[in-house]
Formats: sequence, C-alpha cells, structure tokens
Amino acid sequence: MGLFDWLGGKQKSVVSDTLWAQTLGALPFLDLLAVDEKKRLKTLVEDFLAEKEFSAVGGLELSDEICVSIAAQGCLPILELGLAAYRDWVGIVVYPDEFVVSRRIEDEAGIVHEFDDVLSGEAWEGGPLIVSWHDAQMAGDGYNVVIHEFAHKLDMRNGEADGMPALHSGITRQAWEDVFFAAYDDFCRRVDSGEETIIDPYASDDPAEFFAVLSENFFELPDVVDREYPALYALLRDYYRQDPLSRLTKASTAPSTAAG
Repeated sequence: MGLFDWLGGKQKSVVSDTLWAQTLGALPFLDLLAVDEKKRLKTLVEDFLAEKEFSAVGGLELSDEICVSIAAQGCLPILELGLAAYRDWVGIVVYPDEFVVSRRIEDEAGIVHEFDDVLSGEAWEGGPLIVSWHDAQMAGDGYNVVIHEFAHKLDMRNGEADGMPALHSGITRQAWEDVFFAAYDDFCRRVDSGEETIIDPYASDDPAEFFAVLSENFFELPDVVDREYPALYALLRDYYRQDPLSRLTKASTAPSTAAG
C-alpha cells in the first residue's frame, strides 16, 4: 500500500526515506535545511498529509511524489509556526498544468466584465488551495507557486488576503505596516518607472501579491530580498522564524568534497 492510499483515511502517513531524499534532491532550497530541520519538516509533512485531502483534475493521476512534493514546499513556511496555521481549510486540488477560471467583475461605473483568467495557482478564503503540478515542479530561482499560494493562506488567517497576515507575539502591527508597506510602495514605484526588477513585477499588483511573491523569494532567493529590502528580509525572518540567508551562507562556505 502506497502513501497516497492512506491520505483519505486521516491516518498518520509515513514518508519513506527514499521518497523523502528524492523530494529534497528535486528542491535544492529544501536541501539547504539543517539535518534537524529536515527531520522536523518530514514529520510536519506527514502530519499535514494526514489532515489534508488531495484531489486531481484535468486527467492528472495523483501519486506519492506529487503529494509529498507539494506538502514539503507548502510546509516549509510553517516549519517554525506549526500546522495550526493551516487548520482552517482542508482541500488541495492539483491540475496537470495551468488552468482557466472564469471571472465576472463589476467596475466602478457598474459595467460587468467577464473574462477567462489563466492561472498556475489560486487560494480561496476558507476553501481549497489549487495548484498546477507542472508549475510546482518549476520551483527554484524565486518562482514557487506552492509557497506563493500557501503564503496567501497564511495571509487569509485573519480575513481577506491584504498583505497583513495574522501576526504572532514577536511582531507588532505597527512594525509590520512601517516596514512592509514602505517596501511595497518603493517596489511599485520602481515597477511603474519601467525598471527591470529581479523580483517578479507581479508583486506590485497589490499588497497580498507582494507578500506572496516576497515569501517565494525569501525562501528561494534570500540574498536577493536581503539586498533589495534588508528591513523587509528581517521582518519576514521574524515572521517565519527562519533565516534562509544563513542557510545559504553556510552552504556556500561549507568545504566541498571531491572524488580523488
């Protein structure tokens, strides 16, 4: 019986050492974790898999590899926050590739506009998280649709996603507003001026997207976030209670071994 066979039964899943090693090997930013962090992440992933309900659409067939990869990426942000941060929702829907969502919006003049939105991921307040498996496999170099959507889920813990997630006792609301929105305003100014930014310009859409995109970069390209917005890096470090830049620095200075 495979891991996936246990998911619907809400029993504690056990991820094999082989599958776990394969998962870490395919996601270099996870492989930077210390040994103890990897062990704790694996336990968190197993608990996460026992709580959540995965489903596939569009002809995709779920596998242990898919579920563990998405769970590992999604659980990284809560490694030091705990699984309770994700306990107000259950479903994860996986598409094989980008998917289309029909939108219907009314503008300020009362005119209704209907259009199709092509997405790689989406998070619904109080509802499921949706992700493209193709895009989930493209994780790295600051693009991570899984972390992006899970960051939206964290942002939604206290209501509609607005770039102001529920803060723990280590951060005041005023400190978040001062640092986060100063960085957001500066980034919007840079994008509006036509500057080619290393950080995805999509982050300028609104504060919720800025938080999600910067969360992707925080875990995958921490040196970029620290260089571009050092105060924001420190804020995210305090929020997530993790220091990816320290991991990256240790990895880059560790002595390499070569076969003789």
